[in-house]
Amino acid sequence: MVKNARIDGKVQYREGDGTNITIRVGPCEIEETSLDATISWTDGNTHGSAAIPIADYRRYLSSKALRIVGPQAA
Repeated sequence: MVKNARIDGKVQYREGDGTNITIRVGPCEIEETSLDATISWTDGNTHGSAAIPIADYRRYLSSKALRIVGPQAA
C-alpha cells in the first residue's frame, strides 16, 4: 500500500557505492516492504524514486525527518 508522506528534514539515499544524495523537502509517497521502503517524489518536471533499507526508513520516521500524512498516519 502506498502512503502519502512528507520529508521535513535530511533524508538521504545512495546509488550503488556512490555518495549519499539528499531528497528535497516536500511531499512524497512511500511503499514499504519488510526489507526496504521506496520513496517517490516529484521535483518540478522530474520524478525521483529511491529504495532505502527499512532500518534507515524507521530512523527517519523516528527523528521526524520523514512523516506519514493523511488517513494512514494514525
